[in-house]
Amino acid sequence: MSLETPILRLLIKDARMSYAEIARELDCSRAYAREQVKKLLNDGLIEQFTVVLNPDKMGKTLSTFVDAKVAPWRLEETARELADTPEVVSLYIMNDMQSLHIHTLTDDNDSLYRFLQEHLLGRDYVISLDCKTLMSRVKHRRGGPRL
Repeated sequence: MSLETPILRLLIKDARMSYAEIARELDCSRAYAREQVKKLLNDGLIEQFTVVLNPDKMGKTLSTFVDAKVAPWRLEETARELADTPEVVSLYIMNDMQSLHIHTLTDDNDSLYRFLQEHLLGRDYVISLDCKTLMSRVKHRRGGPRL
């Protein structure tokens, strides 16, 4: 199923939309709207409904993308450890099996540096780090933090 289906477009904009609201928008019955949403959930197309937080309101004003090259023998363990930290909002193991793509939200440069020191800098299994700070978000695929 494509993201171009009307029901998915509506839910991407507002996941709290009721079945009645969906039915009104799509000119269908509430039962049909409910059935279609349940089908999307059962088929795994929708993984979860979530909340989009405003990081500024939480004091998290620095959004940084960190690309870390890690020794392959330590890749998955490092990914699990980083995934458990509050600063990491998304984390991906890349197909070269030595790269982690990490998105962090921190209060400021000092807290980013503390995070890097505590979890990545000085580790013999971390081969390299490349950090880039977000200037502005143009499009975000899944909702996620509004930056």
